[in-house]
Amino acid sequence: MKLGSMPLTTGPIPRTLFFFSLPILMGNVLQSVNGSINSIWVGKFLGEAALTATSNSNIVMFLLMGAVFGITMASTILIAQYIGGQRLDDAKRVVGSSATFFVVLSILLSVFGLIFSHSILQWMQTPPDALPLADSYMRWMFIGLPFAYFYFFLMAALRGAGDSKTPFIFSLLQVALDIVLNPLLIFGWGPVPALGIAGSAIATLFAQAISLAALLIAVYRKKHPLALHADERQYLRIDWSIIKTLVTKGIPIGLQMIVLSTSMLVMFKLVNRYGTETTAAFAAAMQLWNYVQMPAMAIGGAVSSMAAQNIGAGLWDRVGKIAKTGVLFNFLMCGVPVILIYIVNRYALQLFLPSEGNALQIAHHLNALVLWSYPLFGVAMVLGGVMRASGAVMVPLITLFIAMIGVRLPLAYWLSDRFGVDGLWWSFGISAVAAALITLGYYKFGSWRSARFAVQPA
Repeated sequence: MKLGSMPLTTGPIPRTLFFFSLPILMGNVLQSVNGSINSIWVGKFLGEAALTATSNSNIVMFLLMGAVFGITMASTILIAQYIGGQRLDDAKRVVGSSATFFVVLSILLSVFGLIFSHSILQWMQTPPDALPLADSYMRWMFIGLPFAYFYFFLMAALRGAGDSKTPFIFSLLQVALDIVLNPLLIFGWGPVPALGIAGSAIATLFAQAISLAALLIAVYRKKHPLALHADERQYLRIDWSIIKTLVTKGIPIGLQMIVLSTSMLVMFKLVNRYGTETTAAFAAAMQLWNYVQMPAMAIGGAVSSMAAQNIGAGLWDRVGKIAKTGVLFNFLMCGVPVILIYIVNRYALQLFLPSEGNALQIAHHLNALVLWSYPLFGVAMVLGGVMRASGAVMVPLITLFIAMIGVRLPLAYWLSDRFGVDGLWWSFGISAVAAALITLGYYKFGSWRSARFAVQPA
């Protein structure tokens, strides 16, 4: 493989997993930092109405990206299986068919959004003072949707081929461009007009379009094996057997994001019952939790690609070692930030909360009750990634549903009614233990190894 690809079916597993997952982790951190910086520009300098506008619009865009998250993950796994099995033609068929599908889908959604963006924002009950700003911002985001979808898909395809370094490099380029272009287009400079909130969306559009173009140039200049050439135009025709596989396997993967979002939405509703200070404490703690769970997410994505390539190659002994190594890495890479936050808990929270008042003390206390559970929840994410690689996509979804909807939310209601707000925080740890135990049990005794993901393209 060219570019930043590494062989995922040979070599020492710990070293391969570490260097494959590290760029994924760093890319996730970059995107979070980028979002925070953009929010600072909008919120600090354009005002609360502008920040409300971007928040409302970003919820819609998050749902649209979440809708294809599972399908792109499915394409990653399918490409990885074919690459591991030395079936390059089939891998190219997946790339071509998926690329056409994503381009057509994104254009249709873009047109739909441009027509109905105002109605969508009204349905969301966007505050009247923020509605015109949100409409302007979201229309530009919809215009950029084809670039975002194709960029997202192309990076997923490269990871399936064993290349996580190149997606990170171009994510770095995209974030750098976004950070530079945001203030330039918001406030204007020289011949560049001040575009206000629309400038923030246009900056993101330009950053994604330029990074996508640069990534495509690099793929073809370095002669990546998955690059499609003029004599391979037939691969761009949609193969509905491939699309059916990506959709049927991808929807359960994507639904996991919806389960997580729904459980957190209900949890916010429960927390709101205890007043502004508790809600502020919860929101501040979540800022830290986002970074604590990133290693597990990165390792989960990495083990999916690694396991898929080894499954495609028939190397089941390595698949088991990848799972064990992934769980160990999860405890190390999630455990270190957890311990660090425990050590500097109050100081870390003061980045988001005033040093006076009860909110800081509440956040300090809830962190003590919740943080330890994230490495346990990471076990479910890592082993779920391994099982998804074989085609067992329903098990991680069912596990997550049981843990989040069946355990966490009922416990949060029941415990908080009897023990107060601490009952909400205890529900996090108990549900994490449940998720880890269910996943471990199915990994050890379940039939996930007999599941099948790959299809024979028509």
